[in-house]
Amino acid sequence: QVQLVESGGGLVQAGGSLRLSCAVSGRTFSIYTMAWFRQAPGKEREFVGFINWSGTSTDYADSLKGRFTISRDNTKNTLYLQMNSLIVEDTAVYYCAAPSTLGISRLPDFYPYWGQGTQVTVSS
Repeated sequence: QVQLVESGGGLVQAGGSLRLSCAVSGRTFSIYTMAWFRQAPGKEREFVGFINWSGTSTDYADSLKGRFTISRDNTKNTLYLQMNSLIVEDTAVYYCAAPSTLGISRLPDFYPYWGQGTQVTVSS
């Protein structure tokens, strides 16, 4: 059974940084794209970015480019999200997601496996 467990969320002041982690078990981590999404209160789940299987290609939501960086360590079965220059609008629950097939997508429906989420709160 595929399991994804996020960690690293918390409370941070605007302008600060956080690094989220997502530990994956139950499958061959290294051959699949991995993605991050987020959901703010009262809003729909939003694409943050994805990284291809080898870590050589990434894609981000336009509004986050330059502030967020996704990376992965296939030797540790772990996905990361480095968030810099955080703003209040980044406050949300952040989720990592994994697909069941090869390929890449920005759409949440492509990813059947999700972690439980980790709360990120940015204060002004």
